[in-house]
Amino acid sequence: MLKLEPYVVYNGNCEEAFNFYKSILGGEFMGLIRHKDNPEKEHPLAKQDEEKILHIALPVGKTVILMGADATSDMPVNIGNNITLSLSIEEEQEVRRLFKELSVGGKVIQPLEKNFWADLYGVITDKFGINWIVNRAKGEDV
Repeated sequence: MLKLEPYVVYNGNCEEAFNFYKSILGGEFMGLIRHKDNPEKEHPLAKQDEEKILHIALPVGKTVILMGADATSDMPVNIGNNITLSLSIEEEQEVRRLFKELSVGGKVIQPLEKNFWADLYGVITDKFGINWIVNRAKGEDV
């Protein structure tokens, strides 16, 4: 069985981002581990990194698990166009709800509209700098 499990690394706001996604997508965290709780202390940990997220996982639907972590201060990341998360939804009302809620505090890149491959398709950069595609497939169940 092949599963897609997108993993997103944040610069210190992973927990806030995942609580935001959980409030929209539902579900419960499968795990939340902080850097200070890492049993394998390969590198010295800076005090400001102790409470940051080492790993978190949020099931989305029945087949996808969204995972994330915070980078440590010695290895910052550029967040934004390095990852796009795509949601395919059957119900039009749910497509519209997710698009609206994910865009709060962010930026709509492409408004939600019909095109040649989808009944509804839109692109958002959320308030955490992550790109999302929200999609309802044309004439078929997803």
